[in-house]
Amino acid sequence: MSAEVYPFSAVVGQERLKTALIASVVDPRIGGVVIRGQKGTAKSTAVRALRALLPDIDVSPGCAFHCEAGRAVDVCEACAKAGERTTVPTPLVELPIGAGEDRLVGSLDVEAALKEGRTAFQPGLLASANRGLLYVDEVNLLDDHLVDVLLDAAAMGVNRIEREGVSLEHPARFSLVGTMNAEEGELRPQLLDRFGLSVVAGAPADPAERSEVVRRRMRYEAGPESFVEEYSSEEKELAARIAEARANVGGVALSDRWLLAISRVCAAFEVDGLRADIVTSRTAIALAAWNGVDSPGRPEVREACLLALPHRRRRGPFDDMGIDEDELDRLLDEVEPPEPEEPEDGPEDPDDGPDDGGDDDGDDGSDRTPPPPQSRQEPEQQSPPPPENSPANESTDQAPSQADGPAAQEQIVSAAPAGRVARLSARARGIGAAGRRSRGATPRGAAVRSRPCREGESPRRGDLAVASTITAWVRRGKDTPLSQRDYRVFDRAGKQGHLIVLCVDASGSMGARKRMAAVKGAVRSLLLDAYQRRDAVSLVTFRGKGAAAVLPPTSSVDVADRSLRVLATGGRTPLGEGLIKSFEVIERHRRKDPLRRPLLVVVTDGRTNSGRSAERASEAIARQGVPGVVIDSESGFVRTGGAGSVAEDLGMKCVRLEEFASETLSRTIELVAGR
Repeated sequence: MSAEVYPFSAVVGQERLKTALIASVVDPRIGGVVIRGQKGTAKSTAVRALRALLPDIDVSPGCAFHCEAGRAVDVCEACAKAGERTTVPTPLVELPIGAGEDRLVGSLDVEAALKEGRTAFQPGLLASANRGLLYVDEVNLLDDHLVDVLLDAAAMGVNRIEREGVSLEHPARFSLVGTMNAEEGELRPQLLDRFGLSVVAGAPADPAERSEVVRRRMRYEAGPESFVEEYSSEEKELAARIAEARANVGGVALSDRWLLAISRVCAAFEVDGLRADIVTSRTAIALAAWNGVDSPGRPEVREACLLALPHRRRRGPFDDMGIDEDELDRLLDEVEPPEPEEPEDGPEDPDDGPDDGGDDDGDDGSDRTPPPPQSRQEPEQQSPPPPENSPANESTDQAPSQADGPAAQEQIVSAAPAGRVARLSARARGIGAAGRRSRGATPRGAAVRSRPCREGESPRRGDLAVASTITAWVRRGKDTPLSQRDYRVFDRAGKQGHLIVLCVDASGSMGARKRMAAVKGAVRSLLLDAYQRRDAVSLVTFRGKGAAAVLPPTSSVDVADRSLRVLATGGRTPLGEGLIKSFEVIERHRRKDPLRRPLLVVVTDGRTNSGRSAERASEAIARQGVPGVVIDSESGFVRTGGAGSVAEDLGMKCVRLEEFASETLSRTIELVAGR
C-alpha cells in the first residue's frame, strides 16, 4: 500500500460509512454510495483508502478501456494485439467538477486526425473507470449536462458516443461514489436515486474518539511509511475478507420471508419505484456474504434498509433525510420478533420469593446492583393563558433577538405551508451561470451549433469544434498551415441559474400574525422553487434601525428555510436600509461569481419610517439594471399603493402577495435584465 494513502482500517469510527463502501464493492450491482457530511469527516479519505483493499483486475497491456478477457471493444488496439494479459490495480477515477463533456465521454483524437488524417477515438473518464470506481467529490455541484451523461452510463453500463464522426460504444460498469456537503446544495432526485446507498458522515461527539482521530492523523503526517506499516496486517485481513465475500456473494440466497419483509418496508416508507426493493435486497445479500453467512437475517436486512432507503423516501426539500428506525423495527418485528433478553445474572430461581428486603440467608446485598431510583412525577401546574397578542401564542423555534431594545415588539411567526408560486424568469444577453431557471448561453452547456472563431477570440479546448475545424481546413487546402480562420467553436446553450436575493420586511407593520405567516409561506415557496431551479439564495431582512443579511448567498435552501423559521418581527420600517443591504449583497457576490445573474425579490407593504431614503436606494438598483419583482404584502380593502411606488422606482413589476401564490396568475413572470 502506498504511503500517500491513509489506511482504511485506521479511520476512527464512521462504521456505517465503511459498511456502505464495503457492501458496494462486494456487489458492484448495488450502484455505489453517496456520502453526505460536513467538511473534515473523512469522506474523501475513506473513499481513496478503499481502493487499496480491492483485488487487481486483468487487462491487456496499454488497454484504455479495461476490457475483460474475450470482451474487447472494437476500437481497442491494445486488445486487438494477441498477447499475454497483465494485472493492474482496480481503477479509481476522480471526476473534477470543472470537467467538460468531452473529457467525460471521450472525443475525437485531434492528433491522429491532424497528423494521419484518420478518425480515431480518444477515451474519456468513463472508459478509465470501467471495472472500477468513479469518484465525484462535491457531486452536488456537478453541471446538469454531465449529470445526465452519468445517469445514462450508470443505468446502462455502457457509454454510447455519437459525435464528430465517431460512432461507437464501450462498457462503463463502475461503482459511482460521490461525496457532498448538503449546505452547498442538494442533488437532483434522479441522480440521488441512481446511488445505491447513502450515508451521513458526521464528526464524533465523544471527546476520546475525537482526540484519537487527531492523534492518528498527526502520527500519519509525522511518518507516513511507519504508520501505514503499522496497519498493514489489518489492511491485508480486510482485503482478504472482501475478496472472499466477492467470491461467495453469488451463493448467498435471500429467503422469501425476508424478501417480502423488504417489500413491506419499502411500501410503508413510500419510496418511489422498485429500485429501492432491488437495491435493498442486493445490499442484504452483500452484507451476509461479508458476515460469512449463507442467508441474510434480521441484522443484514435492517442495516440494508438503513443504507438504501433514506435518500429514496418521498420527502420535501425542507424535510430531513432519513427513516424512522422505530417504525423500521416495528415492521421487521412482524416477520421476526426480537428474542427476549435474559437477565445478566441468569434466570431467576423459582424457589426465591419476592425480595422483601429480608436477610434470611445472611446476604447483606452488598454485591447486588441497587435498582435505579424512581423519578417522582410532579403534577403539572397549569399557568394562565397568555394574552392574545403575546409572543407565547406564536409558534417559536428559538428565542427572539433583542436587536431593537426591550421596548420593541418581538414575534416569531410560523410560516404557512409552502405551495406553488409564479415562476420568475429573466431574459438577458451574454453568458450566465449554468442552472435551471432562465434560458440562455452558458459556459459549459450543451453544444448547439458551431461557428467561425471571431477575430482575437481564444477558444477553450472544450469549445473547439474539431470536426468542423478540420473540414474548414481541408476545404481551404491541407497544404496550407492551420490558422485562426479555420477554427470553429461551439456555441453552448442551456438554462442559467441566478442569485435570488429575498429582501423581506420584518418590521412592526408586518407584525400581524396572519400576514407574517402568509409572507413566510410565500418566501418559503420561493425557496422551494429555488431548490428545484438550482439557484443560490440570500435572505435580507430590515426592521428597527437597519437591515441585516441573515443568510449569505448559499445553494442550500434548507439552511435558508431554517433562517426564515426564526425570523423575528417588530420595530420601525427602514425600507431604504433593506434595499441598500440587498444591493451590497448583490455587488459582493457579483465580484465573486460574475456569471451568476441576480434576481431581487422585495416583500414589503411600501411603508417606510426609518433609515435612509428608499428612493435613492431604488435609483441605485435601477441604474444597475437588476431585474426583480416587488411582492405587495399590504392587506385589507384600503390600500396605500406604497409597494407599487417602490416597484416603479426600482423599474420592476409589482404583484400582490395573494396573487403571487394564486393559481389564477400566469405561471411565469418574465423579468427583463438590464445587462
